[in-house]
Amino acid sequence: MGDGGILELGAPALAPRSAPRHVALIMDGNGRWAAARGLPRFEGHRRGVDALRKTVRAAIELGVDYLTVYSFSVENWSRPPEEVQSLLALLHRFIRNDLAELRGNNVRVKVIGARADLSAEIAGLLREAEQMTAANTGLTLVVAFNYGARQEIAAAARALAEEVAAGRLRPQDIDAEAIARRLDTADIPDPDLIIRTSGEQRLSNFMLWQAAYAELLFVPVHWPDFSRADFEAAIDEYAQRDRRFGGLAPVDRRAKTAS
Repeated sequence: MGDGGILELGAPALAPRSAPRHVALIMDGNGRWAAARGLPRFEGHRRGVDALRKTVRAAIELGVDYLTVYSFSVENWSRPPEEVQSLLALLHRFIRNDLAELRGNNVRVKVIGARADLSAEIAGLLREAEQMTAANTGLTLVVAFNYGARQEIAAAARALAEEVAAGRLRPQDIDAEAIARRLDTADIPDPDLIIRTSGEQRLSNFMLWQAAYAELLFVPVHWPDFSRADFEAAIDEYAQRDRRFGGLAPVDRRAKTAS
């Protein structure tokens, strides 16, 4: 989504043992970054793409397996038409300018979000990104486009209802796993860490089901200023957290067993 290439990788760094397998990003603050500098909102989005390039490179070098980016939500269609067109133009430029380098650096692109109502051109671009990189085995870059978590869950519920109505599924067989298998992320592990920039502290209809046990981190910098150092600091913060998934910490389990 910019004029330069997305990756110029040197020798990959050693992956820290504490690196999360899946990091998800809510890339917030492009417009506020531009407004603070007297620039048009489009310039904030363009500079945000530069930040994304750096983050993709860092994710590869730090050993992250999945990087999900909230690129365009279902609510974004309500923005002014000129801004929507600018965002779509960035998508088009990304496919044309950056995809070959992603492919060359073993990055696999997967797109999540509703596609039924997209224009043929946009749907074709998304399909091209996935098909060109389908054989890659490195970082999976998950692009959430025309995505909304509530809409995703509702679609899964409809799919289950249709299977019950057709007699292919019993209502009592519907559990959390049955729902998860019908989400856009069925073949993707849940995020370990969700980062939102710009200081806002909400998920904004992003990966609500998948975020059940994710660690959340809200950083004050606007997305265009998000640096590799910020990304590394987020991973360091993640490494300090004690993830129990609703259970007891290991030391507590041992104490309970001994008592």
